[in-house]
Amino acid sequence: MSVAEGKEIVVFLDYDGTLSPIVDDPDKAYMSDAMRAAVREVAYCFPTAIVSGRRKDKVYEFVKLRNVYYAGSHGMDISTPSGSSKCEDQKHQIKGVDEKGNHVVHFHPAKEFLPTIQEIIKVLKENTRRIKGSMIEDNMFCVTVHYRCVKNEEDISVLREMVESTMKSYSNFHISSGRKVMEIRPNVNWDKGCALMYLLDTLGFDNFNNVLPIYLGDDRTDEDAFKVIRHIGQGFPIVVSSIAKKTQASYSLRDPSDVLAFLIRLTRWKKNMLQKLK
Repeated sequence: MSVAEGKEIVVFLDYDGTLSPIVDDPDKAYMSDAMRAAVREVAYCFPTAIVSGRRKDKVYEFVKLRNVYYAGSHGMDISTPSGSSKCEDQKHQIKGVDEKGNHVVHFHPAKEFLPTIQEIIKVLKENTRRIKGSMIEDNMFCVTVHYRCVKNEEDISVLREMVESTMKSYSNFHISSGRKVMEIRPNVNWDKGCALMYLLDTLGFDNFNNVLPIYLGDDRTDEDAFKVIRHIGQGFPIVVSSIAKKTQASYSLRDPSDVLAFLIRLTRWKKNMLQKLK
């Protein structure tokens, strides 16, 4: 880790498939106690953010750590301490109070799409209710259609056709595919890479010469963050995957158990470095 000398490490983590295993029921994607302890220790040592496609409050329910920053809806829902943001986009920033009573700023670059997203959720639930095993998940600024539990291949085809047909009425949205899911997101110029840049700026690391971002993720949407780190020219974009695949990441881990081992080694390295300074 000699490359880290004189630089501030900032850690970014996806949730599903990175901190928790992929499961049939998305409401039961629990992280292990050991993983929670490891993330807690990482956050004590380095500024740490979890960037997920889930609703931000849902991710917090799973993680339950207050010393971590959270970005939900693929980075379209970010909360940071009040006064920390240097973002000039005042239109999409809302002041609020968190569960601890602290003043925070919520950044919502897709907030004008919220009414339409709720309409889409209502229509999709009605249109797909007869397909056993399907699930429509409200992730605030995006909608996830789950079909991991749809056992019949013909039903999966029908479901996909229903979703695609429904979304023809909503030209300001696009559909992408993930691991047994279809994701519907508004057409805004914002992704996990933008969220990474926003958080670095908010945390005071706008001088990229002094920062070393580490980003771990398994999702296709994490590729945007990997690309940003490659553009910065320093850092560790790490894909989590048990199979070889095309990626912008420079490094790889196989699964959440590998992630756990990596996080433990990272904090051990930091503590050893601090010990040497005494």
